Amino acid sequence: MAKGMILAAGQGTRVRPLTKDLPKPMVPILDKPLMEYQIEHLARHGITEIMVNVAYHHQEIERYFGDGNRWGVQIGYSYEGVLDHGDILPRPMGSAGGMRRIQDFSGFFDTTTLVLCGDALIDLDIGAALHEHKAKGAIASVVALDVPLAEVQSYGIVVAGSDGKIQSFQEKPSPAEAKSTLASTGIYIFEPAALELIPSGKVYDIGSNLFPQLVEKELPFYVQNRFFNWIDIGRVSDYWSVLQRVLRGEVAEVNMPGRQIKPGIWVGLNISVPWDKVTIEGPVYIGSSVRIEPGATITGPAWIGHGSHIRTGAKVVRSILFDYTRIAADMRFSEMIVSPDYCVDRHGDTLYRGDDTSQLRWGDARA
Repeated sequence: MAKGMILAAGQGTRVRPLTKDLPKPMVPILDKPLMEYQIEHLARHGITEIMVNVAYHHQEIERYFGDGNRWGVQIGYSYEGVLDHGDILPRPMGSAGGMRRIQDFSGFFDTTTLVLCGDALIDLDIGAALHEHKAKGAIASVVALDVPLAEVQSYGIVVAGSDGKIQSFQEKPSPAEAKSTLASTGIYIFEPAALELIPSGKVYDIGSNLFPQLVEKELPFYVQNRFFNWIDIGRVSDYWSVLQRVLRGEVAEVNMPGRQIKPGIWVGLNISVPWDKVTIEGPVYIGSSVRIEPGATITGPAWIGHGSHIRTGAKVVRSILFDYTRIAADMRFSEMIVSPDYCVDRHGDTLYRGDDTSQLRWGDARA
């Protein structure tokens, strides 16, 4: 059976401040880290030996996932960093360099390996993708998705012949320059021979370094044009819109936790809500130990993280509250992601608590 590799060493700079204290694969989707959905998906398809390369905030990932036993898989970690004047500093090796490091260490990638970037929700038919890879005799395959021409400038575009053999790549071309509408999804399949082309001990990237090498050497390197859900969280605005879709029930295999007590309203344990004195319009999830005061309004899709407190007269509209967030009385938070320390609107503009230029008041529900 194939092995799995999850790329999780990046800083996630484009989704800051969500990644200020969290690595990107740990950003929560319905109270579960993004990477947990990937591990569940790999396990469903029989991929049970999974390596994860880590660097920034690596302890968060390792502490949560451990050896993978809870998911019926085995997980190993490859930390990428250096000792500098007595301090251990993260120093990612690049997506390909990280895989070569593992290969040099133990020869782990001794069979076909499926590689996932740690920042997308997917429901790819992995069995079909592996079958096509093998049937073509590929040394490497890129899983791609057709995107509208108007959106090509957001993606790495794959240019291939009629047989699917890859000829070139275009990084975020304008619609006028695009030679294709096939976007790379950051899902790759490699044979061990592909990894031998990666230089040892160097920072080396799959997309910008390894792939041009495969094209130049005219190796059997193919694109797969598949139809599946690929929900990429590249920016904060993506995170907001993904959560809206998830809360509306539009994403397969991502289910609301808790108990549904009214149509469209799910709750955790130990909540304090005077139902006849509040206005709550689903879909809404209210986490455990949440307190909502009389006169408050919640308009879904909304997620209220556990331990949060919504004061009287406050309005939370199509927003996500992280755990232990307190919304002050009579405040209106619309289309936002709110944590005890900061709030980000759906476009990625950030305010920090205590910013005197803002009319918005919120804080930590534990304080």
